[in-house]
Amino acid sequence: MSKAIGMVEYKTVSTGIKAADLIVKTADVELIQAQTVCPGKFIILFSGDLSAVRVSVDAAMVQYPEQLIDNFVLGNPHDSIFKALTCTAEIDDVKALGVIETFTGASAIVAADHAAKTAQVDVFEIRVARGMCGKSYVLLTGSVAAVEAAVEETVELLKDEGTMLDYAVIPSPSKEFVKTLM
Repeated sequence: MSKAIGMVEYKTVSTGIKAADLIVKTADVELIQAQTVCPGKFIILFSGDLSAVRVSVDAAMVQYPEQLIDNFVLGNPHDSIFKALTCTAEIDDVKALGVIETFTGASAIVAADHAAKTAQVDVFEIRVARGMCGKSYVLLTGSVAAVEAAVEETVELLKDEGTMLDYAVIPSPSKEFVKTLM
């Protein structure tokens, strides 16, 4: 059985609720989040085996395409994704700080996964559209070279998808400032 996660992001709450119901009825998947986020969008994040997640995402996309904003299926998500989504990652030292800001929640999670698999970095927060007018961001750390490589590769991926908003690499962030992020 493969470990996988999927997500669909909708413009409206009512369509999102209908899609969440359809997703869990379509295949054996477990909801991680099904909730309203800013600005009144609805996200559904779920896990299961790869084929079940794919079938559920496809069903939601086919049944409710008009209100669909974004979606993904990740067949083998990086372990850091789950703690970063709940802001429970434990980071002792932030050597360099990478920030990747996206237009959608789904693209932020894809960005975090891609960054973590591209270079030796720790993803410690994925903010999915909460208090950000629908935008999302990823925070990661590691050596300057690793953070630069992860951010550069991820920015290229997101530019192709049209979901990239902004990014930054701070080589040696202030320890005082970093405390406010944790």
